[in-house]
Amino acid sequence: MRPFLTGFLVHMLEHIRIVLVNTTHPGNIGAVARAMKNMGLSDLCLVEPKHYPDEAATARASGATDILDNAQVVATLEEALADCQLVVGTSARGRHIPWPVINPRELGAIATPLAAKSRVAVLFGREDRGLTNDELHACHHHVHIPSVEGFSSLNIAAAVQVICYELRMAQLLNDEQSKPQWGTDWDIELADHAELERLFEHLEQTLVDIEFLDPNNPRQLMPRLRRLLLRAVPDKVEVNVLRGILKSVNRGFEKDSTKESGEKGDKS
Repeated sequence: MRPFLTGFLVHMLEHIRIVLVNTTHPGNIGAVARAMKNMGLSDLCLVEPKHYPDEAATARASGATDILDNAQVVATLEEALADCQLVVGTSARGRHIPWPVINPRELGAIATPLAAKSRVAVLFGREDRGLTNDELHACHHHVHIPSVEGFSSLNIAAAVQVICYELRMAQLLNDEQSKPQWGTDWDIELADHAELERLFEHLEQTLVDIEFLDPNNPRQLMPRLRRLLLRAVPDKVEVNVLRGILKSVNRGFEKDSTKESGEKGDKS
């Protein structure tokens, strides 16, 4: 991934990454690049696009070919999000497990001040079916564009344009009354996606080991725990504290298991 940009001269919108997942039509990629450049965003990441690079993308970019030239193309969503501290997924439909949902204006108020010090990713899914549940479970928030109920589907480039416009307006207005609930002046850098995923893997394995989580009947436990922890937007120290607690639980469980095995051996 490209190195994090620092310094007061760097535009905070440059720290906001637009991520397109499995885009089918290359023309949509070009149109997205144009929408981004219109609003001052430049960080485009493509996760397994069906056809790219392609002349149709260049044609639809209409002068935003620099965005395409610098776009990252990766094989997995994990690669796209690894260095991001806040991840927001676009969603047009209700989910089995409700997730914190914001509108584009609220996204602007949250993301732009945070992007001064952290990297933010906004995910857009496939043209025909959007993002999967697993992909949405990787997000801190879901953003919903409140289009007309009877005709709510937006072309992906149109959706990106709406989001990018609100991000730019929030940056221009610098709305001090609409700050994210966890604040922006934090003493410790927020945990990035890769660190959070390692925490979730550690947590899940620990819960299986202590027989709190049945892997054959998980009952949506991990998605609910993801929602709980992502809603808190933990920093790096907080994630390390949680992992330290889990390691202590692991040691205690291993000690009890060893003791139990020894007692069984003595009896035999």
